[in-house]
Amino acid sequence: MNKDLQIIILAAGKGTRMVSDKAKVLHKLAGKPLLGFVIEASLSLTTEVIVVVGHQASEVKKLNYPVKWVQQKEQLGTGHAVQMANPYLDGNKKCLILYGDVPLIKPTTIKKLADLSDKNTISLLTLIMKNQHGYGRIIRDESNNITSIVEEKDASDLQKQIKEINTGILSVTNDNLIKLLQNLKSDNSQGEYYLTDIIAQAHQNGLKTISVASHSVHEVAGVNDKKQLAVLERVYQQTCAKDLMVAGLTLSDYRRFDLRGTLKFGMNCIIDINVVFEGDNKIGDNVYIAPNCILKNVDIGDNVIIKANSILESCKVSNNATVGPFSRLRPGAELKNNAMVGNFVEVKKSIIGEDSKASHLAYIGDATIGKNVNVGAGVITCNYDGANKNKTIIEDDVFVGSDTQLVAPVKLGKGSTIGAGSTITTNVPKKMLVLSRIKQKEVPSWQRPKKKE
Repeated sequence: MNKDLQIIILAAGKGTRMVSDKAKVLHKLAGKPLLGFVIEASLSLTTEVIVVVGHQASEVKKLNYPVKWVQQKEQLGTGHAVQMANPYLDGNKKCLILYGDVPLIKPTTIKKLADLSDKNTISLLTLIMKNQHGYGRIIRDESNNITSIVEEKDASDLQKQIKEINTGILSVTNDNLIKLLQNLKSDNSQGEYYLTDIIAQAHQNGLKTISVASHSVHEVAGVNDKKQLAVLERVYQQTCAKDLMVAGLTLSDYRRFDLRGTLKFGMNCIIDINVVFEGDNKIGDNVYIAPNCILKNVDIGDNVIIKANSILESCKVSNNATVGPFSRLRPGAELKNNAMVGNFVEVKKSIIGEDSKASHLAYIGDATIGKNVNVGAGVITCNYDGANKNKTIIEDDVFVGSDTQLVAPVKLGKGSTIGAGSTITTNVPKKMLVLSRIKQKEVPSWQRPKKKE
């Protein structure tokens, strides 16, 4: 951590081109608000982070980060936004200025930028671009010194041909910054106080501005509309995918993979297409995840197979278990070793014991299931009485026949058998066969109705 560094993040804009009533910095990339990326990069360098907010300030402040929130009530430009942070700047430290809508900026890049600034020098992040439309241009003198930055709307035709553009990201000592901000004027086409004007002032006052070149357009790209957001989403996802493959993960198609959180994995894991990870996830060795699955905050053991179109959230799957296809494990679900849940089985806040299985069309909620239990098709644990959730306990070696309703609270004793089509409302003793069917009736003279002519 750099104790001599403060970071200001500008995040006050509405983002009109997003065509949304949500503040631009709250729009999400990889499941995280844009501003979150910038704050986390900043907090990796210093604990002193100041975020200037404006549009929907109360909503933006709900982001759970240890930063100082400062409000810009009127959006009068980037220079004015930085002025809002002046009361919180320590004159003995240096400042790094970032933007809340530039999510892919790397901590290594901004650290280098901050390290190069001092009492005589401003460091500025620039980029050479073939298509420089919309960006401020870097103006240099005959000796190649940076003398100013001109915004495109104020640039001459000749200046518009310059390919070195301003990213807006810079580092300067706080005492220099405070002095330079005092002389900003709004005599430009936008009628705003441009932060970029401090570069010309610095040159006039004998301060040197040096450039640090970024080699990635995407790293310094801002998000101004939904199209740009989608582009950066794919850039981020493919970067994550490539990093994971380098680390040993097998992806069937890295272009059809989404990571919206973190993923830790073991050896020989294979992830098929269109799998989405959210939150914090851990998978063991020899795990296979089939297409179109969503996993959120899961803990997966070794040799697990998750078949296609399954959804797992806040659950634990132990070694050699099988899930799916079309299974749903809701929060609190836990599958022990060699357990299996199959087609259209939903499990919520329940434990399924070793070697137990529910192969198809079942709902298991608020239940504890022992070892070697078979849950037949269409079995339901009726855990909700309209007011409270109740517990179902199924001990080891129980067989539950198809289309059975277990009305909780209820306990099935070890080794018991429940006949198909039963409704169980009281506890079942050990090794007992239980049936609750209406006696079958046959009507030999009955005739099926026919359509009238």
